Amino acid sequence: MRILLVEDDDMLGEVVRDGLRQESYVVDWVQDGGAALAALSTTAFGALVLDLGLPRSDGLAVLRWLRQHRHRTAVVIVTARDHVSDRIAGLDAGADDYLIKPFDIDELSARLRAVTRRVSGSAETLLAVGEVVLDLRQRVVTCRGQPAALTAREYALVELLMRKAGCLLTRAEIQEELYGFEDHIASNAIEVHIHNLRRKLGAHFITNLKGRGYRVDSLRGAPLQPTARKGERNGLRG
Repeated sequence: MRILLVEDDDMLGEVVRDGLRQESYVVDWVQDGGAALAALSTTAFGALVLDLGLPRSDGLAVLRWLRQHRHRTAVVIVTARDHVSDRIAGLDAGADDYLIKPFDIDELSARLRAVTRRVSGSAETLLAVGEVVLDLRQRVVTCRGQPAALTAREYALVELLMRKAGCLLTRAEIQEELYGFEDHIASNAIEVHIHNLRRKLGAHFITNLKGRGYRVDSLRGAPLQPTARKGERNGLRG
């Protein structure tokens, strides 16, 4: 999932960006309200992590603009403003959650998972296609019951395809979800990721409609299975 992080503190912004990337999120980081509005005007994000005290345009103004333009993007406010009146103002402006600084990256990640489930209207934490199961809570992909060693970007692609199971995604749509503004994108990057996923998860897991795009079959009910220990989480290598 692609996230827009809006945080003007250099140190905190780096920590949050890097921590979320370790969780396989694609993160674009901007440091003022004007840059946030520009990014939101041109790019669809799965979620917004938003500070309130920002230069150029404060966080509440960004949030109000987002909701006035009927964007359903999930929004988690992260701020040092801890008064009840501040929380009420943020939630009334359209935030889905409100987190007080300092906070733990694992808690932020859990809140992002929760708000994106609410926005999508799905309470599912396990997605399954064939013998491939994605645990959204632990961020683990298994195939035939065994954890698959995926890179962060491969995990992001599996999550995208399985969240949109049955839908055809063009190369451009996939590319926009998997890469941030500052990422270098090789001309054959998507094809390489698809090839690697077929090798790791089965040749028939992803269908290629030549010249049109990629899809996975519709979801089936995910079986109950043991949860991977934290140290086994996806074997992510970045």
